[in-house]
Amino acid sequence: MKLFFRRVNLQISKEEKIKKRNEQLLLILSGVLMGIAFPPFPFPFTLLLFVGLIPYLYVIENRKTLGEINRATYLTFFVFGVITLYWVGSWQKEADTFLMIAGGTLLFVNPLLFLIPSTLLYFARKIFPARQVIFLFPFFWACYEYLYMLTDLSFPWLTLGNGLAKFTVFIQAADIIGSVGLSIVVIYMNIFLFKTIINFKNTKRKFILNLASAVLIFLISISYGWFRLSSFKISNAKVKVGLIQPNLDPWDKWDVSNLDNLTNLYLKLSQEAVNKGAKLIIWPETALPVFLMDGSYGHTLNLIYSFLQKNHVYLLTGMPDVKYYFKGDKIPSDAIEGRGGNFYYTMYNGILLFAPNSYNVQHYGKMKLVPFGERVPFVDTFPFLGKLIKWGVGISGWNVGKDTTNFSLPAAITDSASQKIFASDSIHVDGLVCYESIFPYFVTNFVQRGAEILAVVTNDSWYGKSSGPYQHEDISILRAVENRRTVVRAANGGVSCIINPLGEIKTQSHLFTKAFIVGDVHLENVETFFTKYPLIIPVISSGISLWVLGFFFLLKLKKKLF
Repeated sequence: MKLFFRRVNLQISKEEKIKKRNEQLLLILSGVLMGIAFPPFPFPFTLLLFVGLIPYLYVIENRKTLGEINRATYLTFFVFGVITLYWVGSWQKEADTFLMIAGGTLLFVNPLLFLIPSTLLYFARKIFPARQVIFLFPFFWACYEYLYMLTDLSFPWLTLGNGLAKFTVFIQAADIIGSVGLSIVVIYMNIFLFKTIINFKNTKRKFILNLASAVLIFLISISYGWFRLSSFKISNAKVKVGLIQPNLDPWDKWDVSNLDNLTNLYLKLSQEAVNKGAKLIIWPETALPVFLMDGSYGHTLNLIYSFLQKNHVYLLTGMPDVKYYFKGDKIPSDAIEGRGGNFYYTMYNGILLFAPNSYNVQHYGKMKLVPFGERVPFVDTFPFLGKLIKWGVGISGWNVGKDTTNFSLPAAITDSASQKIFASDSIHVDGLVCYESIFPYFVTNFVQRGAEILAVVTNDSWYGKSSGPYQHEDISILRAVENRRTVVRAANGGVSCIINPLGEIKTQSHLFTKAFIVGDVHLENVETFFTKYPLIIPVISSGISLWVLGFFFLLKLKKKLF
């Protein structure tokens, strides 16, 4: 801890107090500028990402100790987090107490992760010339963003590239460098503009060089964007999809006594989508509050199958899913022992695909679970935590899904013109459950396995009319561009939408309305550079960061020994 925090000398002069106050105001300003660059603030505010870090960079450039740098970092990104993530605790009258505690805790814990790049920056200053080290900062940042995606505590919602989602022409480079690569571009823009400002009066040559560098980065990104927007040919192969948004109260939905009413609501909205030509119907996350396939809900299943067979359509739906294991079965290590010890079971926040001409149901279990909301972090290592921490609606104990499964549908559900263009016998749909859509490297696994459509089923209604649903929608825009796939989102209370492979929202619903959306979804099978080689930037950034970390401690050891 000595490396991070050092005792503050309280005996400071009036001038130092004024300087400290001004620096704090600059740090707060940086957090505010970064915060309002994210949704739901409209597009022009997005441009603040390119200058939002400048006040922060000015302060940390003049701070010497690791404690001073990290205190500045924490303040800036605490403000940033409060503006962007205030909604996580839900804060509605129906909200569960534990959910509010977890959301409030996140606001204080999340800024600690930003100390990773600032600490690496301090280490690098001990190795390289201090004024040039700042140019390594984007790689330290990319390393942090990637590492944050790997653990049980992962919540990489504030990847800087996500804030650019509505800047359509600029984000086209995501098909090469991904959202984390866009974060690097954002930080380099800030650094060069920061260097431009501090050299305005001092060194004309450096002023021109840094300004030209910032402009060049911007122009290259824009030029590539215009090129991709004008040259990318969207496939003519397509299928008409219906997205169902029932707008159910997420707190009351888990009452199974109204199961028939819920089912009839879904089927009524689905029928309206079928009347508009939909061949694939998509219901949102945990559409019905029961383990539909456990053998206890034959009546509900019959209603669903009758609808599918009558209209000859397919249904992809979010649904709680359970698997049972008995003596002689290969029992997974994370299976839960049933009453009496005669059987075991696993529960998944899943997706099911129902076909009109078969009772063979395809299953997928969610693999990326929301920390605390759906799974207690590190519960595999410390099982007692699962009993201590549960929140009101009883869904904090899902098992982790086992494989990145794509759903297979017959190509016959496309229109006749598409069938002539689309050679395969099947089309493949990647089903993502809510939170999974924020992980760029996770999503590429499905596309590498042949997914032609990315389908997100979600329930963002827990968070009311806040920034959360809009931010979540925008993150899907990056997944569309990175992989050049159409993304369809079916949300319980919105926002449901269709996003084309260029990141353009073709149609969307309003938040907290009962609605259905029908639209053509184009089937793409090209692989982008990012899809093929998604880890190039994380590997390079992590390599540079590990090298700096190792070199720093090697120098410390050498100094101590000799």
